[in-house]
Amino acid sequence: MTNRLRAWARDRPLAVDAGTAVALTLVDAAFLLLTPRELRPDQLWAALGWSVLCAAPVAIRRLAPWPAVGAAVATLAVPVLFSLAPTTQGLTFIVLTYTMAAHRPLRPASLAALLLWVPVVLANLVAPLDGVLNMGPGVLVLNNLLTASVAYAVGRAVQARRQTTRMLRERARIAEATQRSLTEQAVADERRRIARELHDVVAHHVSVMGVLATGARRVLRRDPDAADEAMATVEETGRATLRELRRLLDVLRMDAEPAAELTPQPGLTGIEALVEQVRDAGLPVTLRVDGTPGPMEDGVALTVYRIVQEALTNALKHAGRATALVRLTVTDGSLAVEVTDTGRGPTPAPDRIGHGLVGMRERVALYGGVLRTGPRPGGGFRVYARIPLESAGAVPA
Repeated sequence: MTNRLRAWARDRPLAVDAGTAVALTLVDAAFLLLTPRELRPDQLWAALGWSVLCAAPVAIRRLAPWPAVGAAVATLAVPVLFSLAPTTQGLTFIVLTYTMAAHRPLRPASLAALLLWVPVVLANLVAPLDGVLNMGPGVLVLNNLLTASVAYAVGRAVQARRQTTRMLRERARIAEATQRSLTEQAVADERRRIARELHDVVAHHVSVMGVLATGARRVLRRDPDAADEAMATVEETGRATLRELRRLLDVLRMDAEPAAELTPQPGLTGIEALVEQVRDAGLPVTLRVDGTPGPMEDGVALTVYRIVQEALTNALKHAGRATALVRLTVTDGSLAVEVTDTGRGPTPAPDRIGHGLVGMRERVALYGGVLRTGPRPGGGFRVYARIPLESAGAVPA
């Protein structure tokens, strides 16, 4: 409701300013009605009319600020000629001083303040009005200068706050755009890397199929059973290759880069050697395997290897003096990998992107799995991923 009201007021400045002028007039009318009879002006309705006239510049203070300033200065003739100073006149000067200070640059705002209050000071010195308190010209001048200073200072403070808010919003917008760009770049880089590795897997499968087909053709006449077994392997390898090709097309978003050497990528069998390397680097790591891994696609095995590799690398960087545990769990239909450490974990940095976590998430999502990362309740960091094996055509243990 408050936001709607602000939007309505921002879109209709003339209506809001006219309402402000009416409010000032009503305040003056209330003062006149509450004043004792002996102190009221002789012609009450004339006083109310002059009050409306003195409040009129407020109605155009934002639509036409400089004409409003000129009209306000012109109303100083009312107290000089008629010995009558409506309350709205002083309020109008205060409102216009604040408006110019809050919505204009420093020089125009200062000029407007001088144009408004220098004539007031001169009028106080030349033709001071006799009031109930019987204040001298010096007190009147000091009072008006203090009032003008407060109104001007409040206006400048409001403008400074608006400028600061605009700058913060712009910086937040730029930071958000930069963050989004870095995230997209990280995802794109990781997808290209995954695509290159899948390309290597597919190329290896095709090479194996070619070798098996050549062997089957050569032994077809003298050993049909061996040829039949080789062709069955070619059939299974071809199906796995097609699945990898579909995933390759899913992650490939730009022109293919030069392929790496056509060598098999690391898999589950390489995790033990990876653990040994991390131990040699100074992080005690324990490897635990629950269940017996059966045949699975090379892409799934590569994904598990990369997850373990990235998690242990992060532990080496951020865990400090700690220990780590790598646990592989094979169940009917899924393979779970969990890497935990007892260190302090990575320090959050809002201006940096976790490329490794982005890559793990992309790899696991490619095979329809789930990934969970975050601090452990008792300290340290935990990386957990579960990949269904049915979609990979694996044979569970």
